[in-house]
Amino acid sequence: MKTQIKRLAPHQNGKVFGVLMAVITLPIYVLMMIPISFMMPKVGPAGNPINFGFPFMMFVFMPIIYLVFTYVFVAFGCWLYNKFYKLLGGFEFEFSADE
Repeated sequence: MKTQIKRLAPHQNGKVFGVLMAVITLPIYVLMMIPISFMMPKVGPAGNPINFGFPFMMFVFMPIIYLVFTYVFVAFGCWLYNKFYKLLGGFEFEFSADE
């Protein structure tokens, strides 16, 4: 049976994809931040000792930024899909129920 998706819910899809992107990026940032923390300079300008340490703020804010931007763009994409559905038709897929 072929069917088309008539409407995509912008808020719900944006929320789900935003949270998924934030959760998916956490392990990636952990793997990236470990070597970066060892490469950070320990001495600042003019030889003043500075301990930058682990870039914790980047670790915290990058998943949040991914969440926000993913939410905005997915919600906009769903809104755009809903506007163009009447002109172009929707996503079409075929499924069957196993008995």
